[in-house]
Amino acid sequence: MAVSDDYARGRRDGLRLALATLAAEEAKWAALLRESRSWRTNQIREVRHKALQVAQTRVQTILNRLTPKGDPAIDEEVAAALDRLGL
Repeated sequence: MAVSDDYARGRRDGLRLALATLAAEEAKWAALLRESRSWRTNQIREVRHKALQVAQTRVQTILNRLTPKGDPAIDEEVAAALDRLGL
């Protein structure tokens, strides 16, 4: 049974939104790395930053698997979604 086009597009849009959110959080934590005098705080920030990077990679992998190959309309869809998100 094939997934409807609207449902598939919605899933991809949701993953793109998750990816944009993770990117924003990762940027926030990247700015805070090694800013504290406390080594423990710096260590926690590095772990959070790395976890966000791993999450971004995983979401991107899922998005790539859900995006049909060779369909030029999908490339336009991806570009339009990234423009809406400001990426």
